[in-house]
Amino acid sequence: MSTAQRKTLVRAALGLGSNVGDTLANLEAALAALAATPGIVVVARSSDYRTPPWGPVPQDDYRNACAVIETRLSPRDLLDRCLEVERSLGRVRDVRWGPRVIDIDVLIYGEERIEEDGLTIPHPRMGERAFVLVPLAEIWPDAPVGDGRTARQALATCPGRDEIRPIRD
Repeated sequence: MSTAQRKTLVRAALGLGSNVGDTLANLEAALAALAATPGIVVVARSSDYRTPPWGPVPQDDYRNACAVIETRLSPRDLLDRCLEVERSLGRVRDVRWGPRVIDIDVLIYGEERIEEDGLTIPHPRMGERAFVLVPLAEIWPDAPVGDGRTARQALATCPGRDEIRPIRD
């Protein structure tokens, strides 16, 4: 990770998910590691939601949440830190859309639009994924999802939103 940091804080959103092992502990460990990172302040965390798996691989339901952060890290450095936290918690990328100990996606980074190798911001499919929009709209309803809509507006017409259930544990 580069040591250069921005002078001003940028508001960003992260999506987190887990469906292997102690999913609550996995999300908590990921957020704690991110919060311990110089240049990242976790300012809000959504409730946790049980969500059906996405994609063609049979697997257990997910625990999903979103976090709003303020960061001085560049978008690339933030992504690199998220990937580093995933690896430290045992994430192995072997099956696309497969089960995972932890998944951390950079959803939004201020008002920036970025298309680079391995990094697209805003996250290109978040406006059609209820497992992202339900927790995001809970903590940042006016979050820009990249297509002119806010998280709240996108959620209003998002398929599958009725399948997302709060977890109370």
